[in-house]
Amino acid sequence: MTDDCLLVTVILPIRNEARYIERCLNAVLAQTYPRKYLEILVVDGMSDDGTREIVERVCGGQRNHQSEIKNQKLIDNPERIVPTALNRGIRAARGDVIVRVDGHCVIAPDYLRCCVNALQATDADNVGGPMRAVSETYIGQAIALATSSPFGVGGARFHYAEMAQWVDTVYMGAYRREVFDRIGLFDEELVRNQDDEFNFRLTRAGGKIWLDPQIKSIYYSRGTLRRLWKQYYEYGFWKVRVIQKHGRPAALRHLVPALFVGALGATLLLSLVTQNPLWFLLIFIPYALAALAASVWSGLRSDWRIVLFLPIVFFVLHVSYGAGFLVGLIHWNLRVRTRAAMVKPS
Repeated sequence: MTDDCLLVTVILPIRNEARYIERCLNAVLAQTYPRKYLEILVVDGMSDDGTREIVERVCGGQRNHQSEIKNQKLIDNPERIVPTALNRGIRAARGDVIVRVDGHCVIAPDYLRCCVNALQATDADNVGGPMRAVSETYIGQAIALATSSPFGVGGARFHYAEMAQWVDTVYMGAYRREVFDRIGLFDEELVRNQDDEFNFRLTRAGGKIWLDPQIKSIYYSRGTLRRLWKQYYEYGFWKVRVIQKHGRPAALRHLVPALFVGALGATLLLSLVTQNPLWFLLIFIPYALAALAASVWSGLRSDWRIVLFLPIVFFVLHVSYGAGFLVGLIHWNLRVRTRAAMVKPS
């Protein structure tokens, strides 16, 4: 790599990541990318679990050892949500390339180098790598497998792709700085799905997104079914708002879980009314068989003890997203109508 390297700003939007932030930061600090061309901005949502102290200790230790990374900052994010953290970081950034890194992940030593190489080798506006999920518990490993499966996440190729390709979104992402000047910053209304909405806006404006498997990282997935439910329920809920803003979904896969949950609920109600369980079983049995088949397929590359949890994990994953989407349909449509009624002239 020559001495005319691009300046790279890494933005870490975090809140209460005490369990993971040290390994995440150490991975960023261990990059093979030239340190004098690296800027690190940790944007913290007022953590109260010791995260800030860990960040100050790790970055302070680097400064004490005369690190060549001259610009390491801890920025407050009083709104405590990801999009405002990203926007605060972007406004403060000096880099030609803006790279998002989440506190729940660990990037490979050559991650930033591969991101810059991919941007320079293509005409992409945003590049990223596959999301390789891992966990430290059996149920967490089952969740990691489910969210890395086409059956689990549909056509979201960044979860499982093995070949470089053009895609509609990627995990995290390394953006050319001018992208934000062209289409604006992240939508601060979106507590969830702000990256999906931004990438949707980018592709609608003619931008391109490149997935490169050489850009490697690992992501620590949720470790319990309860936390998985909460995560994907919120994804489904906020996805409705993204669709509402753009007038259409970015991909048809976003509608499938809601259709499944709607069909499941309707046939369950019909079975109760008619006292005939066959209506419900017409939907549930094919789904259960598909979930079992996907679980067996996943078992070919994993511990069979983990695979035993997979059918229930798939069910929680799909039903939580679908339920969140259906609740979101009601919530966001009522909200829009209420706003319209409030501004309607008397």
